[in-house]
Amino acid sequence: MRERPNILLITTDQQRYDSLGCYGLECVKTPNLDRLAEEGVLYTNCYVNNPVCTPSRASIMTGKHLNGHGVYRLHDILPEDEVMFPSRLRQKGYHTALFGKLHVSGRSFEREKRHRNDGFDIYRYAMVPHRTDGTFNSYGEWLRTNRRGFYDKLNALGRQVGNIPVDSHFTHWAAEMTIDFLRARERDAPFFCMMSVIDPHDPYSDYPLEMRELVDEDRIPEPVVDEGESHRKPKDIIRAHEHSYLGSFHDFSLQQIREMRLGYYASIALIDLEVGRVLDVLDREGLRDNTLVIFTSDHGDMLGDHELLAKGPFFYDACTKVPLIMRHPVQIEPGTRIEELVQPHDLGATVLGLAGFKAEEIKDFMPDSLDLVSLLNREGSANYRDHAVCLFRNTMIDDRKLYFDPPIYATMYRSKRYKLNAYHEPDLGSHEYQGELFDMLEDPRELNNLWDHPDIARTKQELLGALTNWLVGSDMMYHAGRGGEVFPPKSQWSLNNPL
Repeated sequence: MRERPNILLITTDQQRYDSLGCYGLECVKTPNLDRLAEEGVLYTNCYVNNPVCTPSRASIMTGKHLNGHGVYRLHDILPEDEVMFPSRLRQKGYHTALFGKLHVSGRSFEREKRHRNDGFDIYRYAMVPHRTDGTFNSYGEWLRTNRRGFYDKLNALGRQVGNIPVDSHFTHWAAEMTIDFLRARERDAPFFCMMSVIDPHDPYSDYPLEMRELVDEDRIPEPVVDEGESHRKPKDIIRAHEHSYLGSFHDFSLQQIREMRLGYYASIALIDLEVGRVLDVLDREGLRDNTLVIFTSDHGDMLGDHELLAKGPFFYDACTKVPLIMRHPVQIEPGTRIEELVQPHDLGATVLGLAGFKAEEIKDFMPDSLDLVSLLNREGSANYRDHAVCLFRNTMIDDRKLYFDPPIYATMYRSKRYKLNAYHEPDLGSHEYQGELFDMLEDPRELNNLWDHPDIARTKQELLGALTNWLVGSDMMYHAGRGGEVFPPKSQWSLNNPL
């Protein structure tokens, strides 16, 4: 094995953790990703840093939590001084490429401008599958050149285009670009390649028709709902229930929710097929034994669970837990399952560690990112996280396509057993505090809110204390002395006037 392995990162958009066969899904076959899990490591508790695209992806690419990179909302812009990990890989001689979605800044900004520290030698960017314009839209340019008939149809219909043929689909395009890169790669340098597709993101009706045949409709799981639960939730979740960016939950019938689910799983069938094509090329090119393959997503999708749509200010596993599979170019037991808590920003330290960066260097770049490959070689769970944190800072838009007003601020603190979801009141004169508390061991479907249960009051206070400590500690980790420091010389010290 070469000292610096190749790295292939495959990301999807809005894919919940339980949407693959290796995670228990039965309604659609995902043999290629299941095989990847059988040959590698599957993480069962990977919680995102934020339940919305932009902040979550900024965390993946910088190796930092939200308060480290400063992207909190859907349309925020990643600061220019932030450095994405592909830029650091280039320092170690990696040839880097992006095919598809990046979205570490708001889409209106990113469609016209590149981040100066994105680190990609090849930048084949595309943001959405239903538009062909923009300075950076490689998918649109590819359609114009290679699929002119569909290109014209897409321009005419946009999001109403309906079922997209396989040979014109965004997922197929990203796989084609990745395959071309693997075949024409620079032979004297390791590579980092990011294949980033937009499915199974809504709209749920743009899957290729033939993918529908791969879904067993009778086995599509019904939404997880406790009758009347939407009226018992914190008021901010009720606002999202009534004003999702897709509309009010009450605007959709159960049959429409089922159609959403069908389209969602049909899109996953296509993802699996296209990932399989890429993995086959890795094998044929002799790259398998020296390439780390990572598969993950930026957040999940409620799909009607808990009477909620898509994503927003809520932290149920359907929205905050994502698949994470890694097949390593190191000696591991095939089919390893890791139950410990991990987060997507751990991928930064993981790839930099394999690229040859020292632990102290990585700590300086991204102080809260864990090297997951290094942890595989250690016995026990003490070195993994004992908690995962997900932040919502008025991140998402509502049915007006504007941020929620008044704003919604919430934080999830997930310990090994419990999940506490605290909804913070921004009005400084208010003492109202609402939330949810779930025993994830006894109640994995998150149907029994223990927030006000007297028998668990002490546990609630302990979790709130742990959350407060995390918020302060994380803020100091990232922001203390961010502008530098000039400490006064001893001759200027004054016992009576330390200022």
